[in-house]
Amino acid sequence: MRWYVVASLLTVLTSSQGILTTLSQSNGGYKYDYATVPFLAEVFKLLVSSAFLWREIQNSPPPKMTMEWKSVRLYPIPSIIYLIHNNVQFATLTYVDTSTYQIMGNLKIVTTGILFRLFLKKKLTNLQWMAIILLAVGTTTSQVKGCGEASCDSFFSSPVQGYLFGVLSACLSALAGVYTEFLMKKNNDSLYWQNVQLYTFGAIFNMGRLLMDDFRSGFEAGPWWQRLFNGYNMTTWLVVLNLGTTGLLVSWLMKYADNIVKVYATSMAMLLTMVLSVLLFSFKPTVQLFLGIIICMMSLHMYFAPPSTLVDLPLTVKPVTESVSEVSVERKTDS
Repeated sequence: MRWYVVASLLTVLTSSQGILTTLSQSNGGYKYDYATVPFLAEVFKLLVSSAFLWREIQNSPPPKMTMEWKSVRLYPIPSIIYLIHNNVQFATLTYVDTSTYQIMGNLKIVTTGILFRLFLKKKLTNLQWMAIILLAVGTTTSQVKGCGEASCDSFFSSPVQGYLFGVLSACLSALAGVYTEFLMKKNNDSLYWQNVQLYTFGAIFNMGRLLMDDFRSGFEAGPWWQRLFNGYNMTTWLVVLNLGTTGLLVSWLMKYADNIVKVYATSMAMLLTMVLSVLLFSFKPTVQLFLGIIICMMSLHMYFAPPSTLVDLPLTVKPVTESVSEVSVERKTDS
């Protein structure tokens, strides 16, 4: 499958994620325990990957599967990074408002490019660096509200701790993505075997979070496994299915494409979500949204288009020395 087909699917599914989550609410809240959704999504990804792995094992030759502990022990690390990242997110939101947090979240676009260069030794051209910065500017522009509104002033009035946590959150998000790409590409193991390892630890860590929530509440609502499906309806299951399928597509991109493709897909998804919100939730479009979309499309073209289509290369001129030598040869033959 072509990477741009997978990236397009990821864009559509990621954009519908927020919409489905909003539709799953009832009277502004959730009837179900939202912490159960990531756990069930991890279980879904684990089951799908196990089924595909079993299918591969039945074929000849069987897929490559590295089972040494020194390789397996690396797979819990992305889950640990995401666990720390989630806690940093909550800490950030105690110092800044939601709109400021969203704007600072665009820093992960640039930090992904930096870590992509440092840790994976992938060289980016000057045009590609400009495209990545343009993408961050475009997504930020689309989220900025009118400067006459209070939210515009709130971005510059947050405590220093909020900005520091925001930068740390962006770095952790980029680090988790870059490290996952390193894991997926460090050997020729089967994609589905690598997924089984990733999602096994992901399910374990999400189960641990549910247990921690139980201990914090003193098991007031009972153990998590008894209320696992409480309040679930068709829309909630679509949220789980969407989140799980998105994760599978991301792992495919990490294996066969790279983090920058994923960053572009998720950034375009954010813009698509805003456009769909105009149609579904009476969201009023702004000039900033249209400007942001134009800037992001320019960035997309700048990053992936061949350099020859972006820069007018000079025409190759026949060297003068060749013509001089030809004239000298002709004179010799005449004489």
